[in-house]
Amino acid sequence: MGFGDTSYDVAHVLGGGMLLISFVLLYQRRIFALVNALALQGVVLALAAAWQGHVQGAPQLYITAVIALAAKGVLIPIYLRRLVMQLPPARRAEPASGIGASMIAGFLLVGLSILVVLPATAGARALAREDLAIALSVVLLGLLMMVTRRTALAQIAGLMTLENGLVLAAVGVAGMPLVVELSTAGLVLVIAVIAGVFARVLHERFDSLDTSVLDPHRGEGT
Repeated sequence: MGFGDTSYDVAHVLGGGMLLISFVLLYQRRIFALVNALALQGVVLALAAAWQGHVQGAPQLYITAVIALAAKGVLIPIYLRRLVMQLPPARRAEPASGIGASMIAGFLLVGLSILVVLPATAGARALAREDLAIALSVVLLGLLMMVTRRTALAQIAGLMTLENGLVLAAVGVAGMPLVVELSTAGLVLVIAVIAGVFARVLHERFDSLDTSVLDPHRGEGT
């Protein structure tokens, strides 16, 4: 299976689409647009999982696709949009500083992923190797978002992007048990719910989703 084969090409386009959306998330500073891009990435992930189920002849991946579509493409984005609607219009965007540096760091992380994964998976199927390289890139870009963003919602989006990369890696490996895929997705979804609750409490307590408001309170009670 390689370039020119329909199975390979479609899977490659879907994985590349997820990576491209990760860069859109990294670049975007408007929270509404960030949530919309996150929902789109969830839809593409669902399509990728369904396609891998077709290619691998693994019906259990269709279950993963349905869960990804429902949770990441619909339910979580709706919840995040409601949180954004509670913010004043002036706080629905982050300062546009550091975009260039973040994008450069993102490109470097993609290069690192390719350099790490492709030699380590020599002998494996071309589709699995490239899927893993793309998935690791998505994971690292999500981690970069969590490190560089200031608002809680943007950090939640980074966490969800990281988890999308983990699920993409799981569905790309033939023979991966469904329980492993679902437990990985479920674990990070629980963390995302906790992060959403934290964002709501932060907003109610400080009337802001900027985590820097917590800096003056570090060390209290110690």
